Amino acid sequence: MNFELSDEQIQVRDMVREFAAREVAPHIQQWDAKMEFHREVLEQMGELGILGLPIPEEYGGAGFDYGSLALACEELEYVDTFLRVAMSVHVGLNSLALLQWGTEAQKHRWLTPQATGEKIATFALTEPNAGSDAGAIESTATLEGDHYLLNGAKMWISLADVADHFLVFATLDRGLRHRGLTAFVLERGMEGFTTATIKGKLGVRAGNTGELAFDNVRVPLENRIGEEGEGFKIAMSCIDQGRFTVGAGACGLTRACLDASVAYANTRQAFGAPIGKLQLVQQMIAKMSAGYQTSRLLTMQAAELKNRGIRNTRETSLMKWHACDVALQSADDAIQVHGSYGFSNEYPVERFWRNARGAVIYEGTREVHTILQAEYALGYREDKPLRCPQPPAPGYEREAVLAAG
Repeated sequence: MNFELSDEQIQVRDMVREFAAREVAPHIQQWDAKMEFHREVLEQMGELGILGLPIPEEYGGAGFDYGSLALACEELEYVDTFLRVAMSVHVGLNSLALLQWGTEAQKHRWLTPQATGEKIATFALTEPNAGSDAGAIESTATLEGDHYLLNGAKMWISLADVADHFLVFATLDRGLRHRGLTAFVLERGMEGFTTATIKGKLGVRAGNTGELAFDNVRVPLENRIGEEGEGFKIAMSCIDQGRFTVGAGACGLTRACLDASVAYANTRQAFGAPIGKLQLVQQMIAKMSAGYQTSRLLTMQAAELKNRGIRNTRETSLMKWHACDVALQSADDAIQVHGSYGFSNEYPVERFWRNARGAVIYEGTREVHTILQAEYALGYREDKPLRCPQPPAPGYEREAVLAAG
């Protein structure tokens, strides 16, 4: 692996960093405290090409690689997690799924306006009674002539009250569990399709999270993604992409904790010297520094596999698990470094902790990733090639996929 960033990657990193620092950083404490979501931020991200970073130019994207996507997620979450969450669901869980599984007509219909930011997209798998156990999904799809009738509900859906396009999973037969799952694109405004915002979240308060309800929603046949019964495979491939963006963003949160702690430790005086001179404070800062470096290395390893179109479920699971645990521990230590001030919103570290706490739950809980990694190590789990291989990053030859397969 080449650990040196390319000129293009540096360009992306600096552009996203400057945008987040200029447009969001001055306001984020207020937005978070008031639980305000600002859609115009997503519109600006679309205008800058951020929402289409890894999408090929033929579909309206910028054509950058997965390393660039990782750097963008890191810079967004450095300022606030709600920015990275929007990137995760719009790009990682939805747009990249359409790129991988959609027909040409579907890509031009939905992916192109998403890549330009004209339309906002999200992903809907979780339900009130189904999270990690996707086979327990209760939402149903019934084929009736040239359309399906969707009924059911989804919960904890990011951008629920904001998105225009929704990648939704429902079952054709509950008795088939995961083998009955099928994927569909729903559009806001379909009759019988409603959304609502969830209030009172612990973290990501500047973001929008909500629920979806389907009451005999007519979904045309051409809105089905993949074949009937392929929904579970599609969902798992989406989650591989989503986990990648979550882990990459966690690197930014860890770096934010480190920078805030270093700044505070160099200015706060105790016992006649900066608290940074105290060994136990140094120990916490050293852990943050080491955790950032290991998380970043795991992220770039997963990015390289993605660039080459090689399945990376094991590597992405490991980087997401490790990076999110590191971010949560770093946020906890950052509060400790700040002492009483860390317990108030006068400093950003309490917001960092609230935001970090969610990431060890969504996109696969800590416990799910622990089991995954143990089963890989024990030889109980082995990845099989998908029917629809993950596309390589723009600029990489498709022969890499064939050679790897």
